[in-house]
Amino acid sequence: MEPTVLLLLALLVGFLLLMVRGHPKARGHLPPGPRPLPLLGNLLQMDRGGFLDSFRQLREKYGDVFTVHLGPRPVVMLYGTKAIREALVDQAEAFSGRGTIAVVRPVFQDYGMIFANGERWKTLRRFSLATMRDFGMGKRSVEERIQEEAQCLVEELRKSQGAPVDPTFLFQCITANIICSIVFGERFDYKDRQFLRLLDLFYRSFSLISSFSSQVFELFSGFLKYFPGTHRQISKNLQEILVYIGQSVEKHRATLDPSNPRDFIDTYLLRMEKEKSNQQTEFGHENLMISVLSLFFAGTETSSTTLRYGFLLMLKYPHVAEKVQKEIDQVIGSHRLPNLDDRIKMPYTEAVIYEIQRFSDLVPIGVPHKVTKDTLFRGYLLPKNMEVYPILSSALHDPQYFKQPDTFNPDHFLDANGAVKKTEAFMPFSIGKRICLGEGIARNELFLFFTTILQNFSVSSPVAPEDIDLSPKESGFGKVPKTYQICFLAR
Repeated sequence: MEPTVLLLLALLVGFLLLMVRGHPKARGHLPPGPRPLPLLGNLLQMDRGGFLDSFRQLREKYGDVFTVHLGPRPVVMLYGTKAIREALVDQAEAFSGRGTIAVVRPVFQDYGMIFANGERWKTLRRFSLATMRDFGMGKRSVEERIQEEAQCLVEELRKSQGAPVDPTFLFQCITANIICSIVFGERFDYKDRQFLRLLDLFYRSFSLISSFSSQVFELFSGFLKYFPGTHRQISKNLQEILVYIGQSVEKHRATLDPSNPRDFIDTYLLRMEKEKSNQQTEFGHENLMISVLSLFFAGTETSSTTLRYGFLLMLKYPHVAEKVQKEIDQVIGSHRLPNLDDRIKMPYTEAVIYEIQRFSDLVPIGVPHKVTKDTLFRGYLLPKNMEVYPILSSALHDPQYFKQPDTFNPDHFLDANGAVKKTEAFMPFSIGKRICLGEGIARNELFLFFTTILQNFSVSSPVAPEDIDLSPKESGFGKVPKTYQICFLAR
């Protein structure tokens, strides 16, 4: 045999051994699932539609709790409201670990509050919640910021004079400016070129993270990371954003007034200084950079994408938009700004916003968890560090809680008397100890932006309602709606 062939065979055997050693067989008694092939896992059971379609089909055969091998590694899937709540709420501490998303791991690693674990996560989450509350979250000042931003948007939309526009970047601008005011201490003009560049990077990155190629990368990241692909573009995009964040941090450091912190970055820098002699501190530069990236990215993309889905649904179902406007006219009128106190008097509008969140199903397979210790769950033994996917889409489309789960219908959230009906299946921000850090601010944004726009404008589409396509452009880690044109007609 030729020496080159022998060398290639040796390298191949070495690579296979490396992959096998890198993913040891899980001890414990795992839930049932399809038999995996060596290294390939359950690749042959994966549907071309992506993870969500694949998991939906496997659940039909194996029940609400099952094991799937994503490439060589086993992952436990939780399907349906009851299974997810039993894990993330009833055994909250055991399921509070964070798994990984392979395409962003090189950038986020184990830093920041989204992907950190253990004491690092607890420390950073506590700090972030307290600091965001101090700079607006949970106080009326954040309401005022959203109201002011909503008025800036109204002025911008008036300039379109009813001509069709793509709302993508405008919706990104308004949601980004709220988080920017808390994190960076400033808002940006909608024409600011650097600001628009950052928003474009966020949009492209979220689309790429949600793409089919990123799901393939999740299966075989140990091998595919050595080759060109989507993962490298995502890293390049996020690194460019980190360069901007680094420049902002240095400006804050140069102008810091210890007696008057202006925002999240200032407060973090003061904590860094206070703990600089502590060898075990979590308040280092890496955690600052990735925490700001996490807040900036998540605080922009989730709310802006929900608004894009929301107004696409209003174009598809104009009678819903008309009913919302009728309630706005009755409760708020046309001469004052909507405020958060109006929410309790506007059950139909609230139900519509809930249904937009449910139907848009923004993070369908959830952000991965992992168990923090050997955990007994429904008769199965999940070993410490076993990854767990709470399939949030399965709760948001649970037929036991929603009569027409695949249909947009605000009545899902209204009782017989027309009052808002809460349901434990509604978990767009996830649930348990890892629930979205910005849930409160996101809910406030959705209500105030949605009502302010419909108070001032009627919306229409160049496309007939029956021809509007609600299917997503990408559906993987996240769901991304197709781009569309919308006309904002002054009322």
